[in-house]
Amino acid sequence: MLSALVDVILPVVLVAGVGVALAKSFTLDVDTVNKVSMYGFTPALAFQSVTTTTVTAASGVRLVGAYLAAMLVAAVIAWLAATRLAGESRRVVVGCTIIGNNGNFGLPIALLALGRPGLDQALVIFITALFVMFTIGPALLGASGGLGAGLRRVALLPVTWALALGLLLRGLGWPTPGPLASAVDLLAAAAVPLVLLSLGLQLGRSERLHLTRPVLLAVGLRTVVVPVVAYGVGLAAGLSGVPLASLVLACAMPTAVNAFMLAREFGADPQTAASAVALSTFVSIPLIAVVVAVLPALP
Repeated sequence: MLSALVDVILPVVLVAGVGVALAKSFTLDVDTVNKVSMYGFTPALAFQSVTTTTVTAASGVRLVGAYLAAMLVAAVIAWLAATRLAGESRRVVVGCTIIGNNGNFGLPIALLALGRPGLDQALVIFITALFVMFTIGPALLGASGGLGAGLRRVALLPVTWALALGLLLRGLGWPTPGPLASAVDLLAAAAVPLVLLSLGLQLGRSERLHLTRPVLLAVGLRTVVVPVVAYGVGLAAGLSGVPLASLVLACAMPTAVNAFMLAREFGADPQTAASAVALSTFVSIPLIAVVVAVLPALP
């Protein structure tokens, strides 16, 4: 576990810590940094990954199915566990349970813990998590437009188009043109550091935590229950090795800041969501170290 903390978690904390220091020292527009990451650098990483990955189509489909199944089981557990909460708080608990930080937390940790093969798997999960976040998330937290509006959001994301283009080139057997490949490599290399800085900026702007029952329930479900559910679902789906490790690791990530953004946008108890995001991020650090330490023992 000590080596997991030093080799995997500490680099992530240090880079994110730079973001926290910058947020405390300067007035920075976090939304702009997030947009630069989401619309400029992460699509390049997705394109590079899909054109060079060793993940087969069959393995990718199985991984996506296992992740969606794990989130469905986790959502049912969260809904039942939050039975006595008010309607808004109950929906926020479910949202904070299934909307994980598979981007600016999950991608760097997957790379450090599992290497490039793990990063490729993590990107598959990241794309799937975006689908969940922008379709189920708004519908759950009270957005108008329902599933159709969410699907349109996902379809318009550059990372979706980068993924589609990469799959097209790979399917046709066409190599990426040299200058384009070099430009993509430069952008992709900066993607992971930038998402960590973005995470630090968000944490640096966090407000005081409110340790209410919904917050503690959401954090407990996200950081403890969801990884266990993912392990069971992964085994049931026939996953093993890097795919299983990637699924469990992805599901050990804390609640994504987008859970708060969605809750604020649609007026669904944003204070609970904000506290759940911040607390789950801090609580998850030692728990992820434990998960990383036990990954080699998985089948």
